[in-house]
Amino acid sequence: MIAACKHQNSSKFGKTRKGAQRFRCNDCGKTYSEANSSTAPLGKMRIDLDKACTALNLLLEGMSLRATSRMTGLSRNTLGDLLLIVGERCETFSRAMIKDVEATDVQADEIWSFVGMKEKTRKRIGASEDMGDSWTWIAIERDTKLVLAYHVGQRDGDDCQDFMNKLKRAITGRFQMTTDGLGAYQSTVPFTFRSNVDFAMLIKTYQSAQNETRYSPANIVAIEKKVMFGSPDEQQICTSHVERLNLTLRMQMRRFARLTNGFSKALDHHRAMQSLFFCWYNFVRPHQSLRTEDGKKQTPAMASGLTGGILKLQEILEVVARSEDKSNQHTG
Repeated sequence: MIAACKHQNSSKFGKTRKGAQRFRCNDCGKTYSEANSSTAPLGKMRIDLDKACTALNLLLEGMSLRATSRMTGLSRNTLGDLLLIVGERCETFSRAMIKDVEATDVQADEIWSFVGMKEKTRKRIGASEDMGDSWTWIAIERDTKLVLAYHVGQRDGDDCQDFMNKLKRAITGRFQMTTDGLGAYQSTVPFTFRSNVDFAMLIKTYQSAQNETRYSPANIVAIEKKVMFGSPDEQQICTSHVERLNLTLRMQMRRFARLTNGFSKALDHHRAMQSLFFCWYNFVRPHQSLRTEDGKKQTPAMASGLTGGILKLQEILEVVARSEDKSNQHTG
């Protein structure tokens, strides 16, 4: 920021028309603003930060864009643009914070959603490959509930490798990993982590196909624990925690709710919402099962030692903005 005086005692004093934070000196009364409005918490968007965060929190609590628009008075186009900016900044923050994390027990799974239309319809009308089925790969640490990595793509070998590469960047040391029975994991996990992983699969057999039980899950008739690589502890072979996270995903994001018209209409917004969600889940939302020694709630990031307290969305956006500002000044 560019100060208009040499005093150090200042306080916030509104914002400029372009969204940059203004300040006023408490000693002499002079005002000044941030040097570069492009690195303000919301970039060049002219929205009050508190109102923007209120809208984002509504989206994170399961509201649709239209309902959030009615509640806040912000247009759907404005909310869409806001989501793209915040999603990018949340992804930047998560990538900077979640790296070389020590973990002992990792669970991975994939959750289905779609963009614009179902895959069958996309193939029938020849729509863009950005439309249709979308799979989100998720890796969670069992004890701290920290989402170590996620990847939005298809359920194939290439996207599995991209997902494993993200997980490798986020984690350090030797750990145990449990996945479902998807074949892509069988070679990708050992190839990526080598001697640092004890890998097992939990394979569930269902009584009937999912399309025969549209409104309720099929019954599980058998569960097989299969050691794939290394020496995993068979008592710890489990995917229940990541599957519970899948439920949270469908409850907290309207885009993932089944049998509604709240699904994503564009892939970039679909990815941005997930970047926002996972950042919020790790750093902002206290987890009911995580407690400090004196009984206070913790976020997964606190339980992992990444942060010392519960963060707010405003704080995360301001941290990323300051980081970009310093980077721009250094480049200049």
